[in-house]
Amino acid sequence: MTSNDTSLMAHLLRRAGFGASRDELEQYLEMGYDGAVETLLHPTDPGNMPDDLIRRYHVEQSELRDLPGSAAYWMYRMISTTCPMEEKIALFWHGLFATGYTKLNQARTLLNQVDMFRRSGLGSFEDLLLELSKDPAMIFWLDNNENHGTSMNENYGRELLELFSMGIGNYTEDDVKECARAFTGWTLGNAEYMAVRAFKDSIWPYGRIAWHFEYREDDHDDGEKTFLGETGRFNGEEIIAIIVKQESTARFMATRLFQFFAADEVTEAGERVIGEMMATYFTSGYQIRDMLRTLFHSEFFKSEEARFARVKGPVEMVVGAVRMAGNYRNPALGIEQVSNTMLYMGQGLLQPSTVEGWHEGVEWIDSGSLVERVNFVAKELSNVGSPGVRSIIDRLEAGSEQGVLIPSDLADGCLDLLGPIEVSDETRSVLVDFASRDGDLDLNGHQPGDEAEQRVGNMLRLVAATREYQLA
Repeated sequence: MTSNDTSLMAHLLRRAGFGASRDELEQYLEMGYDGAVETLLHPTDPGNMPDDLIRRYHVEQSELRDLPGSAAYWMYRMISTTCPMEEKIALFWHGLFATGYTKLNQARTLLNQVDMFRRSGLGSFEDLLLELSKDPAMIFWLDNNENHGTSMNENYGRELLELFSMGIGNYTEDDVKECARAFTGWTLGNAEYMAVRAFKDSIWPYGRIAWHFEYREDDHDDGEKTFLGETGRFNGEEIIAIIVKQESTARFMATRLFQFFAADEVTEAGERVIGEMMATYFTSGYQIRDMLRTLFHSEFFKSEEARFARVKGPVEMVVGAVRMAGNYRNPALGIEQVSNTMLYMGQGLLQPSTVEGWHEGVEWIDSGSLVERVNFVAKELSNVGSPGVRSIIDRLEAGSEQGVLIPSDLADGCLDLLGPIEVSDETRSVLVDFASRDGDLDLNGHQPGDEAEQRVGNMLRLVAATREYQLA
């Protein structure tokens, strides 16, 4: 029987990462729960696949200008990292501060934004909003390069309040206008030709080249502004300082973090945790890391209620399955097809359809996306040639009675090693009935790809098709 410590650690690693193989799970169990939380919240060297190795096999991932190669590049990072929280928090911010290739036509700038999320995503929310406001991809995505002192554009100012920090109902239309005024002059500079610095400016200021932030004082509206009840000659920094000290901002951020890392629906118990996270937001100086620590140590997060209370997003689903199977740890031409699969499930990396990002939770599931989800994971986890699947087979044999598993042990063993995954009695009954068709499984002397191993692969395939596997 799986211990509660193992189940709790697996739960943590599904939320703060992309799930874990049993080998990874045991490494974290040696740290203890508190140690695992701190290790996840303080990423060090991720040990991900090095760029020079990738570029030997993927020419398109050298400059990273186009969308397919750039999305695949991020896939490699998520698959091979030893610091999953670093990639998970970047994915969270990518969904909240949704910025897309469709308008930018510049993937390198998008990946620079993702790098910023890795670097600053667990730190101060104030610092993060300041970096976001200077981020070239965001500036172009929400037209702040068209926001001038003499001709204001409200797009960034509006979304900064509505979608990025406070939420509808906590500001007025006048606040939007004053916010936009404060960010006039925050724009893009013509890209410098870094190799030959004799060329200061490019004749293609918004072309497929890496952009940089530029503040143009002569284009900034330096007049007096009244924003959220405070008056002054505010620039963008002062506006952000006012935003982050609002209670509505604390609630907005605590709720979004809760829904991404804890549960799709906020129950009464969830509201109490959100209140605790809001208190931490203020006492820590707006630190995201401290808010997540509060969440991960809460009784709610550790409870049965919180487990399998989120629908896996397509990226979580695909990356988790690939990591479990142990594939794509070296460059492989199929990585772009894997990345495209997530788009067919409704979540294309670097291509949210709007600034609102993706609608998550149960909205990830419809008749079309469900077929894509089941087909991909079933294929990935049933391949007995994959290193992670071979490890599962070996563990099943080691944990059996003289190498023989009765049908219920085969079903329970696969559920355990893929999670542990908790399933309903009805689901377990279907799995056991399926295993019973061929009687007991004898793994003695099994050979790569033989009938005995294929039976394990088929059971893993069936587990991947269950309702419960769709949940995190």
